[in-house]
Amino acid sequence: MSTTTRPPDVGESQLTTTDQDRDKAVKHFVLDTNVLLHNSAALYMFDDNEVVIPFTVLEELDKFKNQNDDIGRSAREVIRQLDRLRAKGHLAQGVKWNGHGGRIRVEFTVEDRPKWLKEDAPDNRIIGVAWALKEQGLRTVLITKDINVRLKSDALGIQTEDFEAQKVDSDRLYAGYLSLAVPSAIIDTLYEEKQLEVHELAPHLVDRSEDGTETPIELHANQFLVLKDAVDESHTGIARRLTDTDHAIPIHGPRKPVFGIMARNVQQTMALDLLLDDEVKLVTLLGSAGTGKTLLAIAAGMAKTFSEQRYDKMLVARPIMPMGKDIGYLPGDKDEKLSAWMQPIFDNLSYLMSTRGAGTQHAESKPAEQRIKSMMESGQLVLEPLTYIRGRSIPHQFMVVDEAQNLTPHEVKTIVSRVGEGTKIVLTGDIAQIDNPYLDASSNGLSYMVERLKGQPMVGHVTLAKSERSELASIAAEKL
Repeated sequence: MSTTTRPPDVGESQLTTTDQDRDKAVKHFVLDTNVLLHNSAALYMFDDNEVVIPFTVLEELDKFKNQNDDIGRSAREVIRQLDRLRAKGHLAQGVKWNGHGGRIRVEFTVEDRPKWLKEDAPDNRIIGVAWALKEQGLRTVLITKDINVRLKSDALGIQTEDFEAQKVDSDRLYAGYLSLAVPSAIIDTLYEEKQLEVHELAPHLVDRSEDGTETPIELHANQFLVLKDAVDESHTGIARRLTDTDHAIPIHGPRKPVFGIMARNVQQTMALDLLLDDEVKLVTLLGSAGTGKTLLAIAAGMAKTFSEQRYDKMLVARPIMPMGKDIGYLPGDKDEKLSAWMQPIFDNLSYLMSTRGAGTQHAESKPAEQRIKSMMESGQLVLEPLTYIRGRSIPHQFMVVDEAQNLTPHEVKTIVSRVGEGTKIVLTGDIAQIDNPYLDASSNGLSYMVERLKGQPMVGHVTLAKSERSELASIAAEKL
């Protein structure tokens, strides 16, 4: 493959002294293709610095632009944005996009890269652009979500970073609840008066550092409190701060099974409290395998949809991610293809519909599989991949999005923005098990949503900690 060189009319020799001085003063952020596919707005997230788009990135965007998914959408949006900039000036020279000196340009230079950095791989050509800029004495930073590209670039002495926008600190992620040691009288007041003034907890809502410094802790709307008697550990209470009030109310958990299941630990009690509260429109549940996040969400959805008839239908969706292929690669019609991807959902539904899962009040003579099929045929239960969510409006439904940790922040935003009037949406996932190669515990859409929406009046979150699937599953989750 022949090398692509910058057109002679925009060569470095034609840049003025002022231009050259500016180039050395500002940072040159070289963007990898995966950054733009992750977030098309990345073009404009580097303020008054220079964004450099290698020509190879344009070629890769062209390959992705026809895909009928969020990757294709991002590719098309980036191409359109660059075309708009082209109308303002020559992209090879750099086009200013704001009033603070920020520029975006396409870089053609690749011949300056080391000869041993073979050009047959697009990644190497992108690294080559960053190398060439660095060798010119420019402050160069390669931005990529590809770990291997970061490793190779770092080995070449190129400053390289992950795309930090829309990332959160996964080690300090909002858990949805606080554990406090309080005097016995506070717990007694909570249950005797059926509420507790938040200001009464103020002396205990502090974060004490090692040096003795105390920092007040903010108690968010719909955040739970696990209150433990400072003297008697067996004397405990659970409360939740009410939306837009300065009160916390006691949480008891459902007195009857929710479609056949009962909470087995404190976090599951909190989760069911949010799932069954019609005023909380968005619930996020995090937890490792076996903590019950998906089962709780589906059980609450079935209770609200089929028993209480609070919603017209229940919609359960999952991203098509595990095998890295689109649903069209599987044989059969849509329903037959879906059965493979949605099998974990069918497992939970079958358990809830069985005599063992649902209890005698829900047991019928028909097998669970036939009852599930009947609900799907009637339209009360809808299972589908997230591929078909874009462009829809989803009113009066109980919607569960499973494996949401495999979604980007933009994809999560797209899904939640589909929610219509009267719909409740639940997102579940395990940020320790991410199949998307360009996401991690800090950059996935589920973590981003948990942190960004905490404290919103109609949003609630709980991180489930204990595996309840079986004793063996619990040991495996803890030890392996």
